[in-house]
Amino acid sequence: MSDILLQTENLAIDIKSQNKNLTFAYDINFSVKKGEIYGIVGESGCGKSLLAHSIAGLLPENVKISSGSIMFDGVNLLALNKKEFRKMQGKDISMVFQEPLTSLNPLMKIGRQVSENIKIHTDLTKNEIQIETLNILKKVGLNNPEELVNCYPYQLSGGMRQRIMIASAIICKPKLVIADEPTTALDVTIQSQILNLLQDINKTYGCAIVFISHDLGVISRICDRVAVMYCGNIVEEGDTRSVFCNPQHQYTKGLIDSIPTKDKKGQSLVTIPGKVPGIVEKKEGCYFAKRCTKAKEMCFKTKPKYTLITQNHKVSCFLAGETGE
Repeated sequence: MSDILLQTENLAIDIKSQNKNLTFAYDINFSVKKGEIYGIVGESGCGKSLLAHSIAGLLPENVKISSGSIMFDGVNLLALNKKEFRKMQGKDISMVFQEPLTSLNPLMKIGRQVSENIKIHTDLTKNEIQIETLNILKKVGLNNPEELVNCYPYQLSGGMRQRIMIASAIICKPKLVIADEPTTALDVTIQSQILNLLQDINKTYGCAIVFISHDLGVISRICDRVAVMYCGNIVEEGDTRSVFCNPQHQYTKGLIDSIPTKDKKGQSLVTIPGKVPGIVEKKEGCYFAKRCTKAKEMCFKTKPKYTLITQNHKVSCFLAGETGE
């Protein structure tokens, strides 16, 4: 029996703009094992959230998957019709969004929102649903759930709202939870609590988590494996320790070097030169070449294929092996 829960093969995502289809991401290949926490990291606009919404079936109308496959527990999600996909949304695949205040319905009480998935996907009685709702609110660390179910989102703090979002996502005990920058809008203390909660959920329910963030510190703390995205492509992937201790792509190294640490006190912050190219600016070759301080002529002409650094670490870079020099 395969331990792979989620796998994308040659996935390409197009964005329709002014009656033209522009390919934003292509050749996306990665897999998530059952029960693991898989991180996706990169700058804003690199395609992290777009990839997450592709898996969850939540793409806007002007964005389409043009080719490839998304296999989930042996089922090709792209072959399902809307009705078939809806049966899996919230039950097998759930999502925790970045900003709970805008994700929660401001006109609906918390209890009703948390219990929505279990009402749709189970045959439990009203009393059983109420019990499950109270239990899941306790599970995510919320006190006095009997009072909370009658509250509205605006009455709660940001940390409490994010716990509500997590409770709603896990109430049906899904196989996969996609967490799209769930701690970005929180202070560091609440952020740490939410990370601990997600790790506890991962261990308790055995669900896999795809954790999306631009914060490498968070990724290094919580994730078993990590994919580094740039311009809609995965440029490096591997065990978190291997990628962070031995980065092979110049972009990955730039991200790590730009992390402010106490041993860099008094020094100028390291930055990656240039800016991320727009979708219409993409050319042949490595998309990072113009920003790379070590780029060679071939980097501008040919897109590098993946090179295996170890069995669990791959990189799309002609300079692999030279990064640490």
